[in-house]
Amino acid sequence: MDVEPLPALAPGVCPPQRIELADLLIRRWQPEDLVPRFEAIAASYEHIHPWMDWLAEPTTLERQRAFGELVAESWPTAGGSFNYGIFGCGGTVLGAIGLHDRLGSPAVEIGYWCHAEHVGRGVVTRCAGALTRIALALPGVDRAEIHCDEANVRSAAVARRLGYRLDRIEFRGKRAPAESGFGMYWVKER
Repeated sequence: MDVEPLPALAPGVCPPQRIELADLLIRRWQPEDLVPRFEAIAASYEHIHPWMDWLAEPTTLERQRAFGELVAESWPTAGGSFNYGIFGCGGTVLGAIGLHDRLGSPAVEIGYWCHAEHVGRGVVTRCAGALTRIALALPGVDRAEIHCDEANVRSAAVARRLGYRLDRIEFRGKRAPAESGFGMYWVKER
C-alpha cells in the first residue's frame, strides 16, 4: 500500500512571493506573465524539452493559461508547489524556478529551467541558491533537494556549485528524451 508523504510545510507556511537579487527578480507568476512565459518556453523548447517531462511537446497558450490559473488560485496553499518566474531588468523572462513540497517531511525539492538565450550566465545558480537559503529557513524544512537525470550535466553542475552533496544515483526510468533513466539526488541540509 502506497502511503501519501506528509508535507514538510505546515498549513500557512510558505516561501515569500517575491525574492529580489541584485539584478534578478524571482516572483510568483502573475496573470500578465502569460504571454511572456509562453514566449520564453516556446523560444527555449529545443533547449529544455530534452530534460522536462512536462514539455513532451511544444506548449500552447491554453496550457500556459491553465498553469497560470492553477498558480493564481493555489498560492499560499499551493498544494505542494510554489512556482516562480525569473525576471531580468525590464521584466524579461529568464526562466522559472519552483519549490516543491512533494518529498515528504522534512524535505523540499527545487526545480528550474533557464531561457535558452540566458544559459551559462549564472542565472539559475543564483536563483537556486537564494531559494535554497529561503527553503532551509522555513519551519519544518531540514533538507532541500535537487533531482536531475545523470545525463543532465548542467543541472548537476548547479547543485554542485551550491554545495549540495550527491546522495544517490538510482534507476527511475526515462521521462524525457535526453535522459539516461538514472536519477541523481542532490541534498543540502540545514
